[in-house]
Amino acid sequence: MAALDAAAPVQCLHADDDVLVLCKPAGLLCVPGRGADKQDCLSRRAQRHYPDALVVHRLDQATSGLVLMARHPAAQRSLSHAFAARAMAKRYLAIVHGHPRGNADAEGWSTIAAPVMADWPRRPLQKVDFVQGKPSQTRWRTLRHDAASHGTRLELEPLTGRTHQLRLHLAHIGHPILGDALYAPQAVAAASPRLLLHAWKLGFAHPATGQWMQYSAPPPF
Repeated sequence: MAALDAAAPVQCLHADDDVLVLCKPAGLLCVPGRGADKQDCLSRRAQRHYPDALVVHRLDQATSGLVLMARHPAAQRSLSHAFAARAMAKRYLAIVHGHPRGNADAEGWSTIAAPVMADWPRRPLQKVDFVQGKPSQTRWRTLRHDAASHGTRLELEPLTGRTHQLRLHLAHIGHPILGDALYAPQAVAAASPRLLLHAWKLGFAHPATGQWMQYSAPPPF
């Protein structure tokens, strides 16, 4: 993966006195990690332009797409509660290996229901565990299949918010995301220089006005 320009401004789709809607590039952390090489991150880049920016939720470092930040603690609490209550509308796009088949509804959506928990000996990996895992559900539908590359573009809707849920669920049904260095076989991981997963739609009730806000960002793949 090419190095990121630490001086580059973060793409901002919306800014007001309460919220920011940002688009994170793949390869950038949402918050600082451990070590001097992990201090560049979305929150710090945002704070260069909006010093009051506060983290509400995160995307995996390898995932690109829409991230919501708050401008003050009251907005942060309100938005965090909305995420916890699953009152946010989130959609992702991914390209997976193979051609998934599911028991689709009239609109083409199928559901993966597989409980997830931390794989402690192999942290930070997660695993599906039907005994001790936390209930986890992901809806998915096929947008386009490419027979030549044996890849399929999917739209995804996480109904729960477990760590690595989308990546793990798709690997669990035998269709890992291209470029996934954690859950895909080596050949599938090597099929793309980045993880082909992008948070492309985000909808939420504005914490001050209650107005429903919705944003989208096309994937870079």
